[in-house]
This record gives sequence, C-alpha cells and structure tokens, in this order.
Amino acid sequence: MKILVPEAMHPISLQRLRIEHDVKHDPTLFTRGPELVEAARDADVLIIRNRTQVRDDLLAALMRCRAVGRLGVGLDNIDVEGCRAKGIKIIPAFGVNARSVAEYVVTTAMMLLRRSHYGVSAGMAAGEWPRPASPEGFEIEGRTLGVVGFGSIGQLTGHLADRLGMRVVAYGHTSGSRAPGDFECKMLPLEELLACSDVVSLHLPLTPETRGLIDERRLSKMRPGAILINAARGGIVDEVALAQALHKGHLHGAALDVFDTEPLPSGSALADAPNLLLTPHIAGVTADSEFRVCEYVADRIMEM
Repeated sequence: MKILVPEAMHPISLQRLRIEHDVKHDPTLFTRGPELVEAARDADVLIIRNRTQVRDDLLAALMRCRAVGRLGVGLDNIDVEGCRAKGIKIIPAFGVNARSVAEYVVTTAMMLLRRSHYGVSAGMAAGEWPRPASPEGFEIEGRTLGVVGFGSIGQLTGHLADRLGMRVVAYGHTSGSRAPGDFECKMLPLEELLACSDVVSLHLPLTPETRGLIDERRLSKMRPGAILINAARGGIVDEVALAQALHKGHLHGAALDVFDTEPLPSGSALADAPNLLLTPHIAGVTADSEFRVCEYVADRIMEM
C-alpha cells in the first residue's frame, strides 16, 4: 500500500510501516495545500494529526484511499460523513492518550487550588520572602470533581481523582452513560453538577450540541470559587464569558489546553485573565502517549 503521512509520526512506527509498505512522510506537507492534494491522489492510506483538514479538495483527491489514521482522538478536522460516503475507514486512537490527559487534569487542578503558592520563583531568587500572612490554597482531598463527558478519558480522570480522595460526580452527554464499577461516582444532570463541583473538567467532543455549552449562563451556575479545566475541545467554552468570570472573581481559576481558534490569537479576551493556566493543546501529548498513539494506528493499518 501507499501510505501518505503529512504530519509528524514516531520514527519507530514509521519504520515498521516501511517494512511492508511504500511510505511517503513529510512532517510539513500539511502546510502546502496544493502539493498535499496532489500527493493524496494515489494514497491508499492517509495518516494525520490535527492540522491536516480532510475535507473539500483533499477529500476529493482521495480517489484510492481506504483509511484515514488519526494520531489522536478528535475528528473535527475530518469530514466524517464525506469519508464514509467514499468508503474510507477512519482510525482514531481513542483512549490511547487517556492517561496523559487525566494526569494533566489532576495536576492543573492541584496547581490552581494552591495557585498563590506558585509563580513566586523570581521574587524568591531576588531575596524576597512572599509568604502569605495567613494560610492560602486548598488541598485536593475532600473536594468534588465534576466530570462532564464520561468516556474513557473522563472515567480515568475520575478514577485518579478518587484515588486522591476527591468525591467524583459525572454528567454523561450520551444516553446510557453510567458510573464505572471501580470507584464511587454519582451521575448528575449538568446544572446540578456545575452547582456542587469544586473542580469541573470537560471531556466532550465538539459537536453542534456541545459548541458553547459552557456559556455565561452555565458559568454563573458554577459554585463560587470553583475551577474549570478544558482539555477536550475548544469551542465548548465561551472564552469571553470565562475571562469575565475570572475577572469578577466568580471562579477561582481555570486551565485551558484547547481554544476556539488555534493557535490562540494575539489580543484574546483570555490574555489578561487572572488565575488562568494556558497550554498549547498538549494535555494528551507526552513521550509515552505519543509512542502509544503512533503504534496503535500503525498496528491498525498493518492489520488491513
């Protein structure tokens, strides 16, 4: 088979594919639209990350393609229905980077709960002693984590939080969502979850139904002093409304790994929001998860 890889892929996984197949790998090809479209015309398999847009001209050029391997879980850069209409199988690495995302959520929650204890290194090195006059910050044990979206990543996040002594509640956005059996978790309606959670973590796909789900109204329903974490998809959170909630002090803090526009544009409403951690869509990206994701997709392709 001819395999086209227009974005980065782990070299070990590429080498395994090259043993049996004709692989064209150019990690910057996704930036050169016309060249990418031309290269795709005789590809049997396309392997991408989140920058390649499988739609319009590129989708039309996939005349021989049997499968699109997605080195990740989000499908918002793929015309899923268009691929199905052409008989193209989509192979995402669902659940493979779950551990990395879950650890990101727990880590940022702990940092934000003790926000004032971090970010003082420069002053300390300069001889200052910025110790608060009275105790600040909170421990994670005994706090309530609200998990919005209860697939594999949401459930693993709940599992880790439970082991740290958190109370876990969840909202399943699909019918049939239920609590797993390995830790205690109560399923709640979304509004009730927002009202009782100290930390709210989002684990939803971006769909017409979830776009703008966490808007000004729902942010106002969150417990005063709560923390919001979004390591799912940008567009689920109204970024302007979130910035306002942080400026007003209604929320204690937030961590965003994903944004409505990526890279986050200069002059964003988030730029000067207090108690806000911003990371460049890397919650699920570690050296460990990168290798697992690439190996998973390579395995599925080699089984074809």
